[in-house]
Amino acid sequence: MQDHEMDWTCGLRAASTAVFRPDDSAAELAQDMPFALRLLLVNGPNLNLLGRRDPTQYGTFTLADVESRTREAAHEAGYALDCFQSNHEGELVDLIQASSARYAGILLNAGALTHYSYALRDAIDACRLPVMEIHISDIAMREPFRQHSVIHPVCAGQVKGLGLQSYVVGVKELAAILEKGRIIP
Repeated sequence: MQDHEMDWTCGLRAASTAVFRPDDSAAELAQDMPFALRLLLVNGPNLNLLGRRDPTQYGTFTLADVESRTREAAHEAGYALDCFQSNHEGELVDLIQASSARYAGILLNAGALTHYSYALRDAIDACRLPVMEIHISDIAMREPFRQHSVIHPVCAGQVKGLGLQSYVVGVKELAAILEKGRIIP
């Protein structure tokens, strides 16, 4: 699919700047997997610029690298992974609101929305899924306006400052939370 084409995800129409990437390597398997075995990776504004955006803060890896490595980590933990990126707050809110019917948990790098989006915070709180907050850089060591996360209180955890590895650790942390919630017969 070209970036300028439209796509449907979770019953939502994604804008032309948004890219929904189902796990192509296991798309058939992923479609058949129950929601309890699926995770959603959501990347917010400007994360489509990874690889070109300030390498001192964000490294040289791309969004495709993030998605590939996160998908590998999810598969190792026993989960399918769907990926979504948008520069539009409302699309992220809509996706998170619709996610509880399809996913066991969410990995979220909200980008700059982390610091001021109460709409995103409310969507996370309402979805009733564990959401792992992810940051490539260590937001505690950034500019003062980036040091506070308004979404943190409603997230299951936060991983920051590990570069691409933040996503891998986030998968492991989220999988551990989900495992604690499973009832073993």
